[in-house]
Amino acid sequence: MLRIICFLVMAMGSGMTAADVAAVYDFDSRSEEQRYQNLIAELRCPKCQNQNIADSNSPISKDMRNAVYQMMLEGASNEEIVESLVGRFGEFVKYNPDLDSRTFVLWATPAIAVLGGLLVVAGVVVRSRKAGTAAPTLSNEEQARIDIMLAERNQGGNA
Repeated sequence: MLRIICFLVMAMGSGMTAADVAAVYDFDSRSEEQRYQNLIAELRCPKCQNQNIADSNSPISKDMRNAVYQMMLEGASNEEIVESLVGRFGEFVKYNPDLDSRTFVLWATPAIAVLGGLLVVAGVVVRSRKAGTAAPTLSNEEQARIDIMLAERNQGGNA
């Protein structure tokens, strides 16, 4: 009886581990498989937002992988596949969006930040050089106080 219970527990447990098996697609050639892998690596999961559809386990990513495979079987080009998914899910699914009026700030921000940083550094360097060239001068009263302090120190050190 104990053996039967152990067998049933193991059978149910093994079924749970095999519940989410990744889909396996058949390709005519290694180049087609590589093309598929490149396509799913360059498309972003709309749900996960920071994963491509190759790495995501969300249901929408699985649907997108199936759509890419089906369109490849139908003979669609890479551009047609990407544009179809962009039309369905929006420009967000592309990891490298095209440069246009909507994405100009996205592409220009790193260059603007670097140039701004260089200008700040240049300003700090110029100010420090200007401030460092002029030697501070002491008034007659301050110089007299320093002379007195030094004289007292020298007298105290000699005794």
